[in-house]
Amino acid sequence: MKFAQHLQQEIFPPWKLSYISYDVLKNDLKSRQLDHGWNQEDEQAFIKKLENELDKVYDFVTAKLSEVEARISYCERTIQTFINNPTWSSDQNWTIMEDALTEVLFDVNDLAKFTRLNYIGFQKIIKKHDKYTGLDLQQVFIPRLRSKPLDKQRFDVALVFISALHDLCKQRGRPRSSTQTSRLDMQPVDDTAKYWIHPDNITEIKSIIMLHLPVYIQNPDKRYEPSDAAVSNVYVDNQEFGLYTSILQRDDDAEAIRFRWNGPPTSSTVFAERSTHRAHWLEGASVKDRIELATEDVQRFLSGHLSAQEYSNRLRSKGADPKLVDQAHFVANGIQTSVRDKQLEPVCRVFYHRTTFQLPEDSEVCVKIDSDVAFIREDNFLRARRRGPQEWRRPDVGIDYPFSYLHESEVLRFPYAVMEAKGSPEWLTKLLQSHLVHEVPRFSKYLHGASYLFRDRLPLLPWWLSEMEIDIRKPRATNFGLSRSKSFKPLVDGQYRRAMEAEHLRMNIVKEEDAGNKKALLDRSKSINDWDNRPHRMQSTLVHKGDDPLNYGPLKRAARKEGEGPLGEAIVFSNGDIRLDMSDKRLFESSVSRIAGALFIGISAGIAIYALYQFERRAWMINRRIVGRYDDLWGPAVLCVLLVGALVVNFYLRFR
Repeated sequence: MKFAQHLQQEIFPPWKLSYISYDVLKNDLKSRQLDHGWNQEDEQAFIKKLENELDKVYDFVTAKLSEVEARISYCERTIQTFINNPTWSSDQNWTIMEDALTEVLFDVNDLAKFTRLNYIGFQKIIKKHDKYTGLDLQQVFIPRLRSKPLDKQRFDVALVFISALHDLCKQRGRPRSSTQTSRLDMQPVDDTAKYWIHPDNITEIKSIIMLHLPVYIQNPDKRYEPSDAAVSNVYVDNQEFGLYTSILQRDDDAEAIRFRWNGPPTSSTVFAERSTHRAHWLEGASVKDRIELATEDVQRFLSGHLSAQEYSNRLRSKGADPKLVDQAHFVANGIQTSVRDKQLEPVCRVFYHRTTFQLPEDSEVCVKIDSDVAFIREDNFLRARRRGPQEWRRPDVGIDYPFSYLHESEVLRFPYAVMEAKGSPEWLTKLLQSHLVHEVPRFSKYLHGASYLFRDRLPLLPWWLSEMEIDIRKPRATNFGLSRSKSFKPLVDGQYRRAMEAEHLRMNIVKEEDAGNKKALLDRSKSINDWDNRPHRMQSTLVHKGDDPLNYGPLKRAARKEGEGPLGEAIVFSNGDIRLDMSDKRLFESSVSRIAGALFIGISAGIAIYALYQFERRAWMINRRIVGRYDDLWGPAVLCVLLVGALVVNFYLRFR
């Protein structure tokens, strides 16, 4: 599909006049070319129009973002009022604030899509200009794009604040405990399910997750900045890429060693991490151990001048727990042994911005999204000097993605975000099965980066490289995700936000029933729980690979009159679905369908045989030039009679 058509399809109608006038710029480019040869006057006029469009789009984004920030501030002040004045802290007021934050969330999502679409538009029109004119406007216009950037990092800050406020509303003003720290990095890590996310879908996915999980912030007392999400990893390997090969081939002794830090290179803390895979790769898990080093000690640790024993003695002198000291000594010794015996050195840096969604007190459900993923060479192979003799990482590389100052052979910018999910709540299962993500089992950032940066030295490549050749975007699956109604009101999975609380409302109704009705309701609940075992269960309305989308229509709930007893057993209500037990009717309809089908098949077979006979008879007469009747007087009439008869029988059986 051409970009002009894609742009028209993706335009958000209320903001239609604020998009880049792509067709106008394209037509101006073509008309000038057809009228006369492109000259300097044409170039200046085109650049002026392009700058005007950039100013228009950038000013709109800035104004909308200011509006979003003002609305977030208003919500924050209002929530603080609820907290300070208990008389205002009612369920109705908290619900109103949740609705207001949901409206802001949708505007941020729409604004992120708007920004990306216009950014692509400028890239496309500049590329078209260079193709038609033979000039290099792309290099000339880069400073202008940098002065008024159309990036989405600013939206991440807004999402973090919305997440915190939304979680406060769900907690009715009671902040979650911030003293408990996530221990995910110290637990076995399941690496069987990883997903790629197209840039068009990143903000929407973050918004969907945020409705269920808050953004996890390591330092809640510190104001969140985009640099807080920057993560850098320097992986070590040898010139034969032994670690790369063992991981790719899933050897039993495979290990990955990296040095990771958060934020800018001036960060004082670096984590040395060693992931060792279990003997049975089919379990798809690895165990990650790590120790903490000061930045200035990393090179001494790699070279062995800071021994594992000296490192553990430091911890012991600081009063650390003896068990932790012994564990740290074991990890440090294992890393240094591998580095020495396998002659490992820094080869590849993996950079990304990470957003983690998790409840501080619950590590069972966690979602991590890594965006702006980039791979950078760190090796000194073939007499290259990317690092000095006493340096373990390149000093000229910071966290300024997209690292435009690096040569293209030194950096690979991954086109997608990478998502890892832990846990299996229903909402997360639906997200992972939706059109918004693309599953890539066993994906590894290091393997992908090394397979590109060092592709001339590697005989084996990851299987998923072929996936880079396809468009991972999929058609929207039913109503899943964030959308707008015809009046542009926010819809979550095709319903208004309050519809998401239907199950909670049902459970509250169950609790409020009197003792006499409670037993009946519990029996119904047991029936609901057994629904999965019924053969006619509708497993999902989402699109699976190779399946056509199914849409069972909107939910219609019958109103209950006050004083009525529990709903009859003919209707089962569970998780937003209404299902009727119609097994007898289906059996009857199945019998009718078989009889009607047999009639029509018999008629079809008879007519087919008769038509073949007529064809052969006429061909025989034509070949022998026989004079006679070639028309058919009785065939059509008999066919009509048979069809009418079959229809009459069908209607009789169905409506008797």
